[in-house]
Amino acid sequence: MANILATKPNNIAIEIHDLTVSYQNKPALWDIDLHLPSGQLISIIGLNGAGKSTLLKAAMSLVKADSGYVKFFGQTLAKMRGKVSYMPQRASVDWDFPISVYEVVMMGRYSKLGVFSRVKKSDQDAVMHYLDQLEMRHLAHQQIGKLSGGQQQRVFFARALAQEASIYLMDEPLAAIDAATERSITTLLTAMKKQGKTIVVVLHDLQAVQAHFDWAVLLNKRVIASGPTQDVLTTELLRETYGSQLTILDKMSHLIKKHKLPVRE
Repeated sequence: MANILATKPNNIAIEIHDLTVSYQNKPALWDIDLHLPSGQLISIIGLNGAGKSTLLKAAMSLVKADSGYVKFFGQTLAKMRGKVSYMPQRASVDWDFPISVYEVVMMGRYSKLGVFSRVKKSDQDAVMHYLDQLEMRHLAHQQIGKLSGGQQQRVFFARALAQEASIYLMDEPLAAIDAATERSITTLLTAMKKQGKTIVVVLHDLQAVQAHFDWAVLLNKRVIASGPTQDVLTTELLRETYGSQLTILDKMSHLIKKHKLPVRE
């Protein structure tokens, strides 16, 4: 077993301490300790079932932790709720619900509205602005279930942007999308980082991690490594994370490069 590499950044946006989560008495995450940097693009990678989605859900108090805590800029989620945006997996959403693209993105503004506040023109303008950024304005009044998978992912992304948070937790925003949508989203992620946002993204594409992300967390129910991407994407640590499946990933990467195929899960 490799020694765990866990780098502590100077400016910490997210602190996770002693976090353990289990489902039906089976551990999904075990004794997670992490310090994630502010203003960076952060990837969480690992096998299916490694606890990546569970880690984001635990951070958002969507699943109950057996132990530990998560803090955002030193504060609890309750105190930072309006500053933390969560984007779940597209597959977890009921896309048959009768709601329009515009209404979905407007949900991102709710944290800025008081209990009895009405939607203001500034909120409406913000929604259209983020739809424009994702080239979705022409579909604003379309029912979400009639969109393609890539278009639905763009709507979800626009909703997250509309919240105008400081920290974004995104669960596989690059999954099952076309190459054009992937380029659009990675370009926006980079622009968000330049604005000082902290973005944590669960993904499977190791080439995307190398190309776009500053920091990587390797997870397999426990932290294998956490640190600058160039430091943790080593053969030893990847083998510790993926086990025998690393050979398959290596073969896939070779085929992708040889035939110049688009990168997908």
